Amino acid sequence: MVPSDVSNLRERARQRAAARPPAPALAHVGDLRGPCGLPLRHYRPHERRRPLMVFVHGGAFVMGDLDTHDRTCRRIAAACDVEVLAVDYRRAPEHPYPAAIEDVAAILRWSAPAAVAGDSAGGYLASMACLRLRAAGDPLPAVQILICPNTDLTLSWPSVVDKGTGYALDADFLSWAIAQWAPDLATRALASPLLAPDLHGMPDTLIVTAEHDALRDEGDAYAHRLTQAGVRVTHRREPGLVHGFIQDVSSETAAAHDRLFRDVASLIHR
Repeated sequence: MVPSDVSNLRERARQRAAARPPAPALAHVGDLRGPCGLPLRHYRPHERRRPLMVFVHGGAFVMGDLDTHDRTCRRIAAACDVEVLAVDYRRAPEHPYPAAIEDVAAILRWSAPAAVAGDSAGGYLASMACLRLRAAGDPLPAVQILICPNTDLTLSWPSVVDKGTGYALDADFLSWAIAQWAPDLATRALASPLLAPDLHGMPDTLIVTAEHDALRDEGDAYAHRLTQAGVRVTHRREPGLVHGFIQDVSSETAAAHDRLFRDVASLIHR
């Protein structure tokens, strides 16, 4: 049984998504099932086929679904001229580490996309799935796109303290969410992409962090480590913004969205 606090979080996330402005109309939006019956949603901006991006939604490992990020997926498809395949992976606490990583890796093997993208916990899952594919010798997407990603489950970077109160992502909530995902403390370092001993051979990477985000420092550090490993990285820290800005449709985030979409399109169509 799902704890009541988790059920309430999920319902509030759905309500917030329903209150956002309507999403762009696309040529095709359809639900389907992937490996092991995983729910997926496919977005195509035009009738003609375009490069495919797998999108992994955020939600602190415990919430979020195809509906909470529907608007974001539609905007990416329309603005970046790509097809988007959104994944409704298994969530904690019912399905802790590594269930969602296995789900995302299975979809990447099955769909062979040009890119994989994710926000917050979704960025973590996207990168961990790429590490899993690399370890197995399986083909990788050409590009990974990580938006305000969680990369260090140990939460040991200064921004967790400096930006973890009074902004969009609270440090106490973040600690609770990671405990749902990885309840065994001993697994958290091993399950952190930033702490992987070797990052060679990872896909070309776009990492966008936000100035007032508790996860800012670990995202910045991951960009640095990937660069040191010889990965081609595009990295930008968005000034004045908070965690989750990709879901915000206010005028304050419009320019950052435009920059993100331009980078995504450039990387995928390169």
